[in-house]
Amino acid sequence: MPLSPEARSLAARCAPHVNELARRMARESFEELPGYPQLPDDVKDLEIAATARHGVRLFLKRVNEPERSERSGDHRLFRERAAQRAEEGMPLHLLLRTHALGVYALWQTLRDAARPGEEAALVELVDVLLESHPGVVGAVAETYLDERSALEAEQRAQQRSLVRGLLDGMVPPGHVLLDQLRLEGPALVLALGVDAPPVEGPVAVRRRLRRMQTVLDQVFGADVLALLDGDGGRVVVPGDGVPPEDLPLRLSRASGLRVRMAAVPADGPEQITGAARTATEILRITRVCGLPPGLHRLEDVLLEFHLSRPDESSPRIAALLDPVAERPELLQTLRTHLAHRQDRRATADALGLHPNTVDNRLAKIAELTGIDLASPRGTALAIAALLLRDSENGTGTSKSEDGYKGRP
Repeated sequence: MPLSPEARSLAARCAPHVNELARRMARESFEELPGYPQLPDDVKDLEIAATARHGVRLFLKRVNEPERSERSGDHRLFRERAAQRAEEGMPLHLLLRTHALGVYALWQTLRDAARPGEEAALVELVDVLLESHPGVVGAVAETYLDERSALEAEQRAQQRSLVRGLLDGMVPPGHVLLDQLRLEGPALVLALGVDAPPVEGPVAVRRRLRRMQTVLDQVFGADVLALLDGDGGRVVVPGDGVPPEDLPLRLSRASGLRVRMAAVPADGPEQITGAARTATEILRITRVCGLPPGLHRLEDVLLEFHLSRPDESSPRIAALLDPVAERPELLQTLRTHLAHRQDRRATADALGLHPNTVDNRLAKIAELTGIDLASPRGTALAIAALLLRDSENGTGTSKSEDGYKGRP
């Protein structure tokens, strides 16, 4: 709807004062905002004043071209400045309040310039001003949030790269970038494993990982440094905290999967790489030995950990199980039997077999390998052979064993 000549005349009287109004906004109107006085003078006098000046001129242009709708280029400067403020870390609420106060300062200028009898013209101009403001605020907020999201994604990627490098021994403990990770003192290293992860799409996996990350952050009261994937992951928690015993259960509830965890403390950054290797090995041992999902520490698998360390005798010990290497049902029975403390009935229940079938399989293992599972020495040899073979293969349980459902 065309504006009246009185409205255009009132706006025209304000046009010569655009620069003065922009400076007043940047130096007076916005000074009451928390944090604004601490901004550098050049930011106020150049960037913010220029943005205010652009906004006032855009308003005057709309007054003179009432049929003009918002164009893609109208908000370009607003978007550029919003991206800059996001990169500098200015809070979004402060940025939006500068735009709101700018509208108010322009309204005050129009009000002060209005003469008696120009009340209707003033209402017309305020209508134009308020109609255009939501578009500006929307463009500013959208650009700011997009920029912050991109910056945070970049920071997370860099952080993940640093954590991965530290865990893998590729980044030295004294590296200057590690200050970002708050790892000056002790830390807790966790290895997470998910039993039988389902085949999921990337969106479902990301949702599950976000839920697990949320649980970790809540438990430890901070943004935990976590490298999570569909099969589990590794976590570094700054400080000498202790994980709660029910943490794997909480993660299982959040993810809908069975989660196992190994926890190893590190006295300092220089020990994190070794702690990560130990935690990963503990997790592997719990799988090899058939231990149930839960929280595990080195003390829980001391003997098995020792037996899994390669030395000159390792090839011979691992070779003890060569005669049953092609019999996955026998290897699975052996694992389950050892995990259930050689209780034949518990082993049978776990495998869904009759106890006599378990006895027959164990006898076959003894016949083929010469390992006497009834003796402590034979039990230790069987455990060591399983651990060493899986260490060589880089796996805890072979696919053939996982897929075996038959009976002899």
